[in-house]
Amino acid sequence: MTKYIDAQRDRYGVEPICRVLQFASATYYAATKRPASSRSIRDDAIKVAIRRVWEEHRRVYGADKVWAQLNREGIRVARCTVERLMRDLGIRGVVRGKTVRTTFGDDAAARPADLVDRQFHAPAPNRLWVADLTYVKTHSGWVYVAFIVDVFSRYVVGWQASRSLRTDLALDALEMALWSRRGERLDGLVHHSDRGVQYVDIRYTERLAEAEAAPSVGSRGDSYDNALAESFNGLYKAELVHRRSWTGLNDVEYETLGYVDWFNHRRLHGEIGMVPPAEFEAAHYHQSLPAAMAVSQ
Repeated sequence: MTKYIDAQRDRYGVEPICRVLQFASATYYAATKRPASSRSIRDDAIKVAIRRVWEEHRRVYGADKVWAQLNREGIRVARCTVERLMRDLGIRGVVRGKTVRTTFGDDAAARPADLVDRQFHAPAPNRLWVADLTYVKTHSGWVYVAFIVDVFSRYVVGWQASRSLRTDLALDALEMALWSRRGERLDGLVHHSDRGVQYVDIRYTERLAEAEAAPSVGSRGDSYDNALAESFNGLYKAELVHRRSWTGLNDVEYETLGYVDWFNHRRLHGEIGMVPPAEFEAAHYHQSLPAAMAVSQ
């Protein structure tokens, strides 16, 4: 009540407002002179931290991730408090929408077997990668973006943007992925995609063979066959693409570069324990190193 009166007092005056609301003006004056409660003071401080976290993470975090990030920083606060204060601040996380197919299968072409069977789990990095394409509508026409994601950590290992859906788009993303994992063992790696012609192209499958990676292609031809890659595309569209208009290929490339860096190194991911993908991989290697040393001794 006092907040409403504060907002309208300059226009209507305190007494007339209180008279219409049947609210004693003396009560209002007493409330405004009362010192702020300890809860109110703490709420104001937490609001500053909440807005900072929300701004630093591209304004896409909802209450869960804001709460997790605050706790990572040592700011202890209940999740329900974060939700309440975000509501007071008028801020919220992004909401994902539907995705549209950008790859189309060639039923006449031979394709590899489905080695994943919708089981998107991996015991370590470089055991299972998923690949897919998505699109961005720009003022100068459609731009297509290919991504490759490591299932273990959700780390984006490769990506590429192009004005064309030719095989070179997917192949360039694969080359980036192989380069980013240079020096790491890739034997035993499974590369999974949908039945898009870009991924069953002979040049693509030959490059996978050179890298000693086993190709895998969804057998039933719907989004569930490549659900993890589709999920990443949904995040990319909700957290970056749908939040602004695009001029053309150049600004899509530039902003995607920043998004992928943030996604890999700073964005908290609920599927891996509310830590960034790079941190999750680093923790895995840190735990694996003592065991490997013990075996070698």
